[in-house]
Amino acid sequence: MAAASRLSSATPAAWRVARREAVHRRTRGPEPMPALNDRAAAGALAYVGLGANLGDAAATLNAARQAIAALAGTELVAASSSYRSAPLDASGPDYLNAVVAIRTRLAPLDLLGALQDIEARHGRERPYRHAPRTLDLDLLLYGATVLSSPVLTLPHPRLHERAFVLRPLAELAPALEVEGHGAVTELLEQVAGQRVERLA
Repeated sequence: MAAASRLSSATPAAWRVARREAVHRRTRGPEPMPALNDRAAAGALAYVGLGANLGDAAATLNAARQAIAALAGTELVAASSSYRSAPLDASGPDYLNAVVAIRTRLAPLDLLGALQDIEARHGRERPYRHAPRTLDLDLLLYGATVLSSPVLTLPHPRLHERAFVLRPLAELAPALEVEGHGAVTELLEQVAGQRVERLA
């Protein structure tokens, strides 16, 4: 009733203004949603380690880079050179290793699952610990995320012990700090005895 009494007492000019405003609200559509934060929309910066020592390892790493770049909500930011390294705590042929930097909107566990799917498509099997492999994809870092779960630990729990990871990682991000361990360049000094050869 109060609203009706206010309308009835309004002047003709005020009534016309109110009517125009109501029509404008109906025709202009809903208010636009606020823009997302650009960095959040782009996703997290993650680093993935690649390795292979069975079959045509070079071709496998190239195919893996392309498959990672094609993941939903994921952009390939940079790819390191390939490196040759001797197996650690295992026997078998030398490995080819590399690291890629990606920007992804996949959550850490979803990204891990996608990487394992790529491994499976390349015939990855896990018959025993440190077995030779057609393709090994390790989620090394996911932004500043620190995570410990039965299926995923971030940063990767052995990243700081492996020259074949640190060398390509330092190539892409020489100023990078690994949470809980320190600078990549300093970590490299601690594994200087591990044989790693950069390839063209």
